[in-house]
Amino acid sequence: MKSFLIVLSSALLLGLSSCGEKKGVTEDKKQSEVSSDKFVKGDIVPSNQVCMVNNAYMGKKQIEVKYNGKLYYGCCQMCEKRIPKEAEVRVAIDPISKKEVDKADAVIAITGDDGEVSYFENKQNYKAFIK
Repeated sequence: MKSFLIVLSSALLLGLSSCGEKKGVTEDKKQSEVSSDKFVKGDIVPSNQVCMVNNAYMGKKQIEVKYNGKLYYGCCQMCEKRIPKEAEVRVAIDPISKKEVDKADAVIAITGDDGEVSYFENKQNYKAFIK
């Protein structure tokens, strides 16, 4: 019985801590297995396929969260709850202009090897970044 409770507790903790991880992805998998074949590092991606809390391209439609007339996206219920409550998850810094940009209005591109994304004020800044 004690072993069963330990296993059950471990499973619950693992389930609760996995929100920021890409579902079904292990560290051994390559980038090509993480995202769809359609998008690779350097590509602009649809905002509805990005978890804006974890700043990661997820390769599938995310949970839509409306806030102040804008659309944001999260990968799980925890992210869905954080978007309206925490202003810092709704904004990012454009790596070129260094200005704050609203993630709902941003041009979003994959910039990391594991699907990490960056947010740009406009396509001009995105193009300058990928040169």
